Amino acid sequence: MKLIALVATAVGVAAPALYMKATAPQPAPMAKGYVFEDLNKNGKRDSGEKGLAGIRVSNQKQIVLTNKDGMWQLPHDDDTTFFVIKPRGWMTPINREKLPRFFYTHKPAGSPNLRFGGVAPTGPLPASIDFPLHKQAEPEEFKALFFGDTQSRNLREIDYLVQGMISKMSADGAMFGVTLGDILFDNLAIFQEHNEAIALLGIPWYNVLGNHDINFDATSDKQSDETFEKFYGPNYYSFEYGKVHFVVLDNVDWQHGSTREDGRGKYEAGLGTQQMAWLRENLSMVPKDRLVVLMMHIPIQELKEKTQVMQLLSERPYSLSVSAHTHTHEHRFMGPADGFTGSRPHHHVVNVTACGSWWRGTPDEYGIPHSTMRDGAPRGYSIFSFDGHQYTIQFRASHRPAGYQMAIYAPSELASAEVAQQEIVANVFSGSSRNKVEMRVGDSGAWVPMTQADRVDPAFQAMFERDKALERPFLPLPEPAKSTHLWVGKLPSKLSPGYHPIHVRSTDMFGQVTLGSRGILVR
Repeated sequence: MKLIALVATAVGVAAPALYMKATAPQPAPMAKGYVFEDLNKNGKRDSGEKGLAGIRVSNQKQIVLTNKDGMWQLPHDDDTTFFVIKPRGWMTPINREKLPRFFYTHKPAGSPNLRFGGVAPTGPLPASIDFPLHKQAEPEEFKALFFGDTQSRNLREIDYLVQGMISKMSADGAMFGVTLGDILFDNLAIFQEHNEAIALLGIPWYNVLGNHDINFDATSDKQSDETFEKFYGPNYYSFEYGKVHFVVLDNVDWQHGSTREDGRGKYEAGLGTQQMAWLRENLSMVPKDRLVVLMMHIPIQELKEKTQVMQLLSERPYSLSVSAHTHTHEHRFMGPADGFTGSRPHHHVVNVTACGSWWRGTPDEYGIPHSTMRDGAPRGYSIFSFDGHQYTIQFRASHRPAGYQMAIYAPSELASAEVAQQEIVANVFSGSSRNKVEMRVGDSGAWVPMTQADRVDPAFQAMFERDKALERPFLPLPEPAKSTHLWVGKLPSKLSPGYHPIHVRSTDMFGQVTLGSRGILVR
């Protein structure tokens, strides 16, 4: 065979391809840098600031550990975001808007030409991409604030957020906060003003991508987060605080060119192959005794990869997931039917939204739409308290006292003959199937169990009908949705004429007890 090849070459005939030298695949270009202790917190590596070993760094595909000198190395292309996974006891810099600066975006040509713009051209890759960290105390017990859909359309609605919630609350001792997507309502031109408003709380703030935070003129899912990326960095990432591992996921799969009636593209709840592989690698590096909290916008049950994610979480004894999106507040418990085979059901929280029902409804005394959510719960936020791998959750209604946890519906007065047929309805805003809800009439009567009901909140239904009949300069309420946190009970068969207090007591899955009262006049 060698002789034939030599003869062919000698007479000027090209040798068969079989004998051509194969071209070796070119290695991917590499980025490198250091994670270091930023002693003076100036964001630069100065003399005497040592590298930190064993810190995770990612390019959204792979995760590597820094070596003994704090050095890392990862492949890249011309659209790569590198980030450090904040470890326990350390903190990244935060900017003036309290946004953590834990990433570097390499995009030499910048973002595509989109309506709202994105990342400016970053130029050549730096010789060293360095991530500063500084020490901070992180006890096992800590709090975090969770906002669902802040979702402002314009500057007026950002003012609703400030005047109707932020200016009337404090950080409640929370170490950081998270907005669970739909930060804005399609108008990505006001990200800066939104960030400045959230910064009034004075704590670091992390953000999740929502379906109303994407560039609708993008021609691919990869490019749909360009404006989000400009302000917040990677669309999926993770960080640690205390003994909890937090993972932010982008589960908005943008599908350009679909056939929605309004002519825009549509989206589905999905992670995609790359993000799913990254999540699998991420969790493989987290000890099994840690609580893992997945944060996303669309509820986890809608994920195309729900079964795969549930399988991953089934391997861990402690997990929790949180979303928003539905403009209701719910606690969902997932088991074998959802692909979760852990020893106890996986807890998924659909968080209360800060904008309630999209800033809709009649204005209150401050000129701010009451914007009650479709399940009858008020707009607001949640306080998550963590202690190792344990947690509790508290509901907070906007501009209301902390004790405002339920609404009780009953007529103001009724005739004695109507008492035996009268139903009492309680909306326990943060209630779930694991709540024990009881009522009693009078201050010394027996507590009687109430029954959980699957129906629309009666007060929200009445507000919805009233709004439809008004000539209004405001946005009407959306259609009611069935509430997952209503309970019903009956009055005693006989009540003497006069005024009677009705008390409702709720004990939630964490053992937290809340009380509500109202009165009823019997004629």
